Amino acid sequence: MAYRPTEKTLARKAAVRDGLLAAALACVVRDGFNGLTIAAVAQQAGMATGAVYKHFESKAHLCAAVFCLATEKEVAMVRAAATSVGTPEQRLRHAIAVFAERALRGRRLAYALIAEPVDTLVDVERLRFRHAYAEIFQQLVEDGMGCGAFVPQLAPVSAAALVGVISEALVGPLSWQRDGATEPATAAEPADAACATATALVAAIQAFCLRAVGASA
Repeated sequence: MAYRPTEKTLARKAAVRDGLLAAALACVVRDGFNGLTIAAVAQQAGMATGAVYKHFESKAHLCAAVFCLATEKEVAMVRAAATSVGTPEQRLRHAIAVFAERALRGRRLAYALIAEPVDTLVDVERLRFRHAYAEIFQQLVEDGMGCGAFVPQLAPVSAAALVGVISEALVGPLSWQRDGATEPATAAEPADAACATATALVAAIQAFCLRAVGASA
């Protein structure tokens, strides 16, 4: 008779996997995907390296799982902003602000998710989630066209372009030195100056995107 794991066994296995993912995410938050190694994850989780391989086939598979874990949360936050109460223009501004402000508050993780060179498995997931973001913005564009707030356009094309604009506009500000000498690019600035810079950046991205979709205001 084939062995059938009990619910308790499955729950324990899932808990271990979740713990490893949390440890891996902590590594990415601290050092990017470049700092995610099986040894580092095992040490962070307080487990042997062999335990990691019981749950993830390779480092690449672990990186892909961590990428999905982190990005799913970001997509959910942007989707919530895009579907909140307000006009299409207001909701577009809100969605952009959520995306950009969250990225600027967690620069190392955001850079890792958006632009850090990664394994092919992670690149596949990155492309999949870009489509998820594009679907959110496509609905916003269609809503705007439907009420006359945005000019007529090909919504799928505009949505993909919006995702690209927002991401690319953030890549430079999200860059950080790997030697740890500085945290983000603005680390040497006073807190209020860094805040003002971030606010201006978000406002500029919002203004550009609204012009791009032909917003009336």
